Amino acid sequence: MPVEAGWTFAPIVLIALVCYVAIYVWRWRISRAQGGARAAPVGRLVLWCTGVLCLFIALISPVDAIGEQLASVHMVQHLLIADLAPICLTLGLTKWILRPATRRIQRLEHAAGPFGHPAFGVIAYVGAMWLWHVPAMYNAALEHSVIHVLEHLSFGAAGLLYWWHLLSPIRSRMRLGGLGPILYMASTKVLVGFLGVLLAFSPTLLFDFYDVNGTRWGLSPIDDQHVAGLVMALEQSIVMGIALAYLFARMLAESEAEDQRAERYGEREEEAAPPAERYGAV
Repeated sequence: MPVEAGWTFAPIVLIALVCYVAIYVWRWRISRAQGGARAAPVGRLVLWCTGVLCLFIALISPVDAIGEQLASVHMVQHLLIADLAPICLTLGLTKWILRPATRRIQRLEHAAGPFGHPAFGVIAYVGAMWLWHVPAMYNAALEHSVIHVLEHLSFGAAGLLYWWHLLSPIRSRMRLGGLGPILYMASTKVLVGFLGVLLAFSPTLLFDFYDVNGTRWGLSPIDDQHVAGLVMALEQSIVMGIALAYLFARMLAESEAEDQRAERYGEREEEAAPPAERYGAV
């Protein structure tokens, strides 16, 4: 059975993506003019545009149409929205770029109470993944466009919240420290990875929407489901490994910066001290 591929024309999505790029570039140029290359590196601009590109691929490109025919491609779409796009968008931000909104974000985190805690980020991410892979919910999303949009919005929101706690350039009062990021990621990726394993080794077809005669891309419906599960489990492992390596490198860089600041502060104190204290009383 052939796979029907085509581009999805969604004016609201296209306008939103263009606005994301335009507003970011405007703020990036101002930050770079005021603070130089360190305030708004070119690499951050590339990351932001890559995040928007991930959303474009997931929602506008043939991935969207093919995802309604193949569970494996639908899984790729979900992971683009919940993981890759939020990671790139969050890494595209710097303290300088966020400066006009920093206090508002901090007030929002404070007002959110328990919903602003990293634990809720884990619950939201894992909950969204499991909820939308319940067969009834999964089939409903593919059969009704409004529910499908709600599914994508929940994946995007849960992904942004989850990765914000790990990668945000703003120091939050509830920022994870020590072994916190490792436990945060391990608990999430293990739970979601387990969902992928269940899909990969399920002996029965869970999603009736894909129950068709014949094969697509050489895959029967049950084989397609198994590939989808493997894609989820593998992606969760790879992303966790890369993210932990990045967080470890960032921790070392921040530790070195703190040591340098402490050393400079000590030198200034020594220079400001009276001669009798600096050289000892005679």
